[in-house]
Amino acid sequence: MPRKKEEIYSVKKPAGKAEREPEKPKRPRQSRSAAAMETITKAKETPRNKAKEPPRTKAKEKRAETIHAGDLRMLIRRKPDMTVILIAVLTAVFEILGMLLASAHTQSTLGIDSYGSMAVIVPLGLLTTLVLPLIMPMDALLMALVNFICGVGIVTLSTVSPLRGVRQVESYVLSILAMILTGQIVIHLKRPRGLTIFLMIAGIGILILPLLFGKWNNGAKNWVSVPLFGSFQPSELVKVSVIFALAYSFSTHRTLLQMIPALLFSALCLLILMLQRDLGTALIYYLSTLIVFYIACGNIPLTLVGVGGGVGAAILGYQMFAHVKVRVAMWRNPWSDPTGSGYQIIQALLAIGSGGLFGVGLGQGTPEKIPEYYNDFIFAVICEQFGQVFGILLILVYLLIILRGAAMVGRSRTSFNLLLGYGALAMFGIQTFMITAGVIKLIPLTGVTMPFLSYGGSSMLSCMSMVGVLHGIVGKSQLELEEDVLIKGRDAY
Repeated sequence: MPRKKEEIYSVKKPAGKAEREPEKPKRPRQSRSAAAMETITKAKETPRNKAKEPPRTKAKEKRAETIHAGDLRMLIRRKPDMTVILIAVLTAVFEILGMLLASAHTQSTLGIDSYGSMAVIVPLGLLTTLVLPLIMPMDALLMALVNFICGVGIVTLSTVSPLRGVRQVESYVLSILAMILTGQIVIHLKRPRGLTIFLMIAGIGILILPLLFGKWNNGAKNWVSVPLFGSFQPSELVKVSVIFALAYSFSTHRTLLQMIPALLFSALCLLILMLQRDLGTALIYYLSTLIVFYIACGNIPLTLVGVGGGVGAAILGYQMFAHVKVRVAMWRNPWSDPTGSGYQIIQALLAIGSGGLFGVGLGQGTPEKIPEYYNDFIFAVICEQFGQVFGILLILVYLLIILRGAAMVGRSRTSFNLLLGYGALAMFGIQTFMITAGVIKLIPLTGVTMPFLSYGGSSMLSCMSMVGVLHGIVGKSQLELEEDVLIKGRDAY
């Protein structure tokens, strides 16, 4: 019997979409990390999982907080590594053996003074290299290199002139305090305008003192004697004022017209130094100003104009001052007057040559034959006693200080700190090159001191203050980095 049309369709027609079970709505696809985070969140909200979690003790919570606060700060700060520890230990051993040998070469009273000097410089060197970097922001490697050079200078002076060695130790202690103070000022300095204006005014006032109260010495009038304090060289102390003035002015003003106040201050300092006939220090000021100016604006034509102006000033100084002509003549041929003007450079060259590669020994040789052996020609005395190899090593240490300082300053976050650090390095590097090259007869002798080695409190104070500037720049960058990491760590915690 034939089926009805509706029955056929009801059998053969498959079930449509409307007749099927309704499908569940699909959830948007999540990434694996987002899904994992959602699962962890739900698990934390579930009471059953919360009960299974081991309870966090107070010690664990406290430890977690420490990791995100104090430990982060200690991880950022530069701890003394094995290289720093090795340099510090070798410096201490060198100072102990050198001072013991110096005491054996001197009289009884001065020998006791050598023991006292040893008891001061060895602990102070270890303290500033290994302990202070853990307490306050500063660079341990830079401090280790500086302490090594200071130790060499103190030991050498204690051997050839024990009384000057004792005074150099006193200058070293005061300079360490000045370094720490300068570093703290740079770290906490937020508005440098007021301090810079004060340093500029004080710098001009101090620099004029030799013209009013100084005495002529070796063709220059650049020393001042103060009762109960002795004599000092104002031009050494004003170096810090110059780099602060240049850094502030060049960091806040970029055009040449806006830089005029700092350039006028530098020019006024140069004029006063020319009146004092302190041409060596004037050259250091001038070249440092050019370097900071070029770093600030990168203007090559104006920098070349400045170099040309410096050459013209040097020629003018040669024509105006008789002692400059004598120094150039002795540089060209010191044997033309071996018992007069050429005597000191000849004796210095003979001392370096007689020392050979490894020296004649500490306390040996004839350093007293060299005029100003404890000041301008201390490098010749070191080469005679310790040898030319040690002299080259000493120059490499100076180079390492400059490279280390440049790496530290390069991490500055503000243009003021950047220019301030490079200004200090320029002063330090130019002075080191000028005196070293003058002693070995590479250039005419300029009569400036050798940083950290030459006898003199004002020179040591100036050089250590510039080291303090570098420490302050490192500390400021370090504290800013600590704040950033602590904020991120607190947010993550």
